[in-house]
Order: sequence, then C-alpha cells, then structure tokens
Amino acid sequence: MNFLIPIIIAIVIILISIRQINQYERGVKFQFGKYYKTIQPGWRLVFPIIQHMEKVDIRVKVIDVPDQDAITKDNVSVNVNAVLYYKVIQAETVILEVEDYEYAVAQLAQTTMRDVVGEVDLDGLLSKRDVVSDNILKIVDKATDPWGIKIVSVDLKHIELPNEMKRTIAKQAEAEREKRAVIIKAEGEVIAADNMSKAADILSHSEGALHLRTLQSINDLSSDKSNTVIFAMPLEVLRAIEKISKN
Repeated sequence: MNFLIPIIIAIVIILISIRQINQYERGVKFQFGKYYKTIQPGWRLVFPIIQHMEKVDIRVKVIDVPDQDAITKDNVSVNVNAVLYYKVIQAETVILEVEDYEYAVAQLAQTTMRDVVGEVDLDGLLSKRDVVSDNILKIVDKATDPWGIKIVSVDLKHIELPNEMKRTIAKQAEAEREKRAVIIKAEGEVIAADNMSKAADILSHSEGALHLRTLQSINDLSSDKSNTVIFAMPLEVLRAIEKISKN
C-alpha cells in the first residue's frame, strides 16, 4: 500500500504539469528562472516550482494608432490616425527583450507617425499616403526587429485638417476648376476662329459661294415669322435677277 503513495503523487504532479499550447501559440519555457527552450504546439509538461512557461500568440495582430497631432513640413497642423499590423516571429525574443511588446509597438508607432508626418508637406501627405505609410513601416519594422516582431503593414486611415485649411483647399480647387474651364473655352475659340478663317477663305475664292451662303442664312432666319429681316441686296445680284426676269 505504501508504494502506491509515490505513484499517486507522481500522477498528480504530471496531471497538474500538463499545459496545452494551441496551434497559433508558442510556449517560452523557463527552468530555474533561466530561458530553457521554445515549445511547439501540443500537450507539454511544465513542472511546478522549477519550471515556468509563457505563451505567445504568433497570429497577425492589429493596433489602432489613435489620433496624433502633428505639424507638417510646411507648418500645417494636422490630426492623423493609422492602423498597424504586426506578428511575432521569435517568441523567445519578444519575451526576453521587451517587457510589454504590444504597448511598446503601439507607442513606437505613434511617435514614428508624428516624426514622418513632420518630414513631408501637406500636399505630399494628402496625395502620397502610401509613401508616408511605407516610411512609417520601414522605421517601425527596423526598430522592432531586435524584439522578434515583424511589421506587416501600416495604413493611414484619416487625416483631419483645420477648418481654415479646408476652406483654403476648397478655394484652391475651385480656382483650379475655373482655370481649366477658361483654358478649354479659349482653346475652343481658337479652333472656331481657325475654322471660320478657312471657311471665309473658301467662300472668297469660289464665285457666287458667298451669295449662296447669304441666301441660306436668310432662309434660316425666315423660318421664324416673328422676326423681321432687312437685307441689303448687292447690285450684282439685282442685275442678275433683272437679266433673268427679262429673259
């Protein structure tokens, strides 16, 4: 009977030492306070008192970087927020090198975003968001690489401008549209003038063409009975009409 007691104690110790590591996790195992090894998914034994294990989620995680007040290179105050995706690639490093890696990545992303925004002007920030996002990604990824973290993506979500700047940009856009409208209208007038010049040249070199065009214009006007048309008939036309009537 006495030999059963050690067996029961051993079974109890084994049962309480079983730890389950899911497929999306890695276990960082310590023995006597020192790093021992990284444990793969499955059921593993972690003996109490002498051993300790911390689980690390290796799935892609997202950090919503809150609104940050920043000043662009051309001294415009903006409010910017972003979203950052990252994943742990070295479970043991992320536990050993940084105390709270999620908080550390979030703070690093905030400060980096303010610094990168300060290096570009407002036009570049609005028109080249992908370039700004790539710059933030490169800086944060380089800084977190010693922590065993890989930055997957950084995307700027929203850029809030002061109301005065919004009105200024709206005026600029309106002026740009008016400029394009004036240019298009002027180009149309140039084309119309060129065509009219060609038409006048053709009519002046064709005998009787100008008179026919004049009569056609009068005929078009006469379709509206509310108009009264006074037309000065050239003498050449009158003589031609007289000759026709005499014959």
